[in-house]
Amino acid sequence: MTADSSPQGRLERALASLRGLAVGDALGSQFFVPVNYPLLKRREVPSGPWQWTDDTEMACSVVAVLAAHHRIDQDALARSFAEHHDFDRGYGPAVNRLLRLVREGGDWRELSAALFNGQGSWGNGAAMRIAPLGAWYADDPEQATHQAEISAYPTHQHREAVVGAMAVAAAAALAAAPGGPPSPPSLLDDVIALVPKSAVGAGLRRARDMLDYGDAATVAAVLGCGRRTTAHDTVPFALWSAARALGDYEEAFWTTAQVGGDVDTTCAIVGGVIGSGKAGTAPAEWVERTEALPQWVPTAA
Repeated sequence: MTADSSPQGRLERALASLRGLAVGDALGSQFFVPVNYPLLKRREVPSGPWQWTDDTEMACSVVAVLAAHHRIDQDALARSFAEHHDFDRGYGPAVNRLLRLVREGGDWRELSAALFNGQGSWGNGAAMRIAPLGAWYADDPEQATHQAEISAYPTHQHREAVVGAMAVAAAAALAAAPGGPPSPPSLLDDVIALVPKSAVGAGLRRARDMLDYGDAATVAAVLGCGRRTTAHDTVPFALWSAARALGDYEEAFWTTAQVGGDVDTTCAIVGGVIGSGKAGTAPAEWVERTEALPQWVPTAA
């Protein structure tokens, strides 16, 4: 069995991943509100509506560019990020400034490369938005990693941020395989094989070795859970959590959210990866409480 490689089939997979990402992002962000802390401990959801953040807004641009170009066009992606940039969605200061300058005519190549004294950003922003691209390339995980690498550069040019995006895209592509999701060890082994040596890669190898750990808090203490908002502090734990619960969106969400950290982003990554697979749909009640996707997101390729 092979994945549907038609543009419409690819888009439908990407949209399924995007919806999973948006629910994880929007619900995860609710647990930054102190009044909701007790609900998190009891695995209860707050009343809606739940507003998504920059994670979903940028993922929408990834899907829109894929639908229009059937690949990542960096200039089109940078334009979409800039045109749809909503300052109030929770963007970091560096990306807020970059996108404003792109809107004003700046060159994203120069602006992105100049971030953090010329090192580029190693934040988790390129990884948080990329799962739908992996679902688009369910027939070719290697191409998913290549296109994810290309997609990172308009905002994140540090090696770790780029590899973080590659790893998430690879995981989503593998989760969307038409034969059903792989086993947890197979998923992480295949992702590790697809990404270059890096701190993210080292974290993924540790995650693979910890798949039999039942205490997510212990795993997060070793791998990180996004408290530093870096790719290597975010992606390994998120993929550990996704790998252990492929096909069970609700369990994966609670496991991820209850360790704290950058909850909207870790849950967006997990939701996007699990949402890529046919068995990984978010609960209908959660979807209903989540803010609708913007109207500019395409439904036809």
